[in-house]
Amino acid sequence: MAAINPAEVEFSAIRAQGPGGQNVNKVSCAVHARFDIAASSLPPHVKQRLLALRDARITQEGVLVLKAQQSRSLEQNKEDALRRLQALVDQAAIVPVVRRATRPTRGSQLRRLDAKTRAASIKASRGKVTE
Repeated sequence: MAAINPAEVEFSAIRAQGPGGQNVNKVSCAVHARFDIAASSLPPHVKQRLLALRDARITQEGVLVLKAQQSRSLEQNKEDALRRLQALVDQAAIVPVVRRATRPTRGSQLRRLDAKTRAASIKASRGKVTE
């Protein structure tokens, strides 16, 4: 697991959107967290996988921008942005298991064909009875 260094994240306070009355209009408590993936201290394979993500929050320069505005507190919004950033990095750090193509065994092929034959005979016996 690759840990994010909080010193590598640049925070800027912005005004929050949405309802909240006068507090929204006068207090800058929402946060933009900017994380430069290429310049970070993450392992190279994690950087590569993060940059390969098809995510609108990653700019063409390779900067990940997260907006946090859930709380009325600036500090809580910073913690929320760091937590979400860490979750994204943790997800990118997981190396997917490469699937190796295998062939079905002879026994499984025979069992499948036998089951098909039984199903076909059951369906064939459902027809109209003629004397």
